[in-house]
Amino acid sequence: MKNILIVDDDRSIRHILKEALSGEKFNTDIVQDAESAIKLIEKNPIDLVITDLMMPGITGLEMMDKVKPNYPDIGFIFMTAFGTVDVAVDALKKGAFDFIAKPFSIAQIEAQIDKYFNFSELVVENKSLKKQIKTQINDKKLIGESPAMKEVKTQIEMVAYSDAPVFLMGESGTGKELISESIHNSSERSKNPYLKVNCAAIPKDLIESTLFGHEKGAFTGALKQHKGLFEESNTGTLLLDEISEMPLPMQTKLLRILQEGTLTRVGSNKEIKVDVRVLATSNRKIYEEIDKGNFREDLFYRLNVFPINIPPLRERKEDIPLLVNFFISDILNKYNDADKPLDQSAMNKLINYSWPGNIRELRNIVERAYLLSKNDNEILSKHFILENTTSLKKSKKISSQDPITIAEMEKELIYNALERLGDNRNKAAEELGITVRTLRNKLHQYGEEGDERFNIRGKKS
Repeated sequence: MKNILIVDDDRSIRHILKEALSGEKFNTDIVQDAESAIKLIEKNPIDLVITDLMMPGITGLEMMDKVKPNYPDIGFIFMTAFGTVDVAVDALKKGAFDFIAKPFSIAQIEAQIDKYFNFSELVVENKSLKKQIKTQINDKKLIGESPAMKEVKTQIEMVAYSDAPVFLMGESGTGKELISESIHNSSERSKNPYLKVNCAAIPKDLIESTLFGHEKGAFTGALKQHKGLFEESNTGTLLLDEISEMPLPMQTKLLRILQEGTLTRVGSNKEIKVDVRVLATSNRKIYEEIDKGNFREDLFYRLNVFPINIPPLRERKEDIPLLVNFFISDILNKYNDADKPLDQSAMNKLINYSWPGNIRELRNIVERAYLLSKNDNEILSKHFILENTTSLKKSKKISSQDPITIAEMEKELIYNALERLGDNRNKAAEELGITVRTLRNKLHQYGEEGDERFNIRGKKS
């Protein structure tokens, strides 16, 4: 049962309202002035105050100013005469729920009361949901207490209630996928599908079928009907990772889905309605891509309803100790190992490094350091082998648009595999489909050819 307090210096109004409102739904108290109301509030739980605006002594507005700081969840509805409407509007700005002009009927005041309690229930649910979202965000291991990361977490909370597309921009390795997953898990779609696709990894002749599906016989090899990722993620969320790598013809078809909510499978004319929230990421300077004609401006603005810029690790170095300690704990758990402390000089070394590969690079280097420290009681500075940033800048990216020999392509594949796998030769050889001995010989060869990226790697036995 809700507790209502009526405050009015007019005795007839007080008693009429008490008689009308008391019953199964409400417990109603009445007082004649604000001073008595404040004393009653201090001793009894009150959910809603219905008060006259202008009273002798303390006015209704002054009473609310005194009550709200200590009892913020108590609602206020003001009863006002025609000449004091402007003051009532001012009360709304200060936190009152609503006002009702005298004279009014019992039905009108009951409607206002029901409206308030419906609203207050939504507020409670909203607070609960926000708390839930914060818990989910923390559970998703978004490590960081720097101002930049706090801003990112705040943006995730803000966008969680919406179905709006989100464009995540940031350098490679900054955690865009993890943030995308947090947005989905914090949304009302969290129990529905969450799928992701790397647009750069799909061959151009397969991307339309991958996203939109195809009918049997639509092309050579289409032996049966296939649902695309948009259909598979219906009612859920689809992450289009590295969307700036998507070919222009596909960008046009994607724009249609975002605008109309319909798609057509390859080999069909039938329109299929889908309800999918789209999240997109890019590590490119997207405005430059638009200027170059590589990315549609209208698609960008469709996706960029809520942009989130993910800061590089070098711009939030205060988070490095938190990340390192988290990674060490995770790695110790992975290898079923006991606690191993990190030397402070090692931590200083990590804080002072520029981290061109961001969090992904940090994770790999911490695991490599742990493996190198097997014979020591702690992880020391010498165990952290940090790349020379100038050599990293010289690293080539394999692109179908640049002329490249098979030998150069082989070299880049080996370099990228070792870089990604933290110089683990066994894993790199297995991924590349060659023996460890062949890999070792290749590294020596590249080092002798003068490629400084392989000097250290080539000398390892």
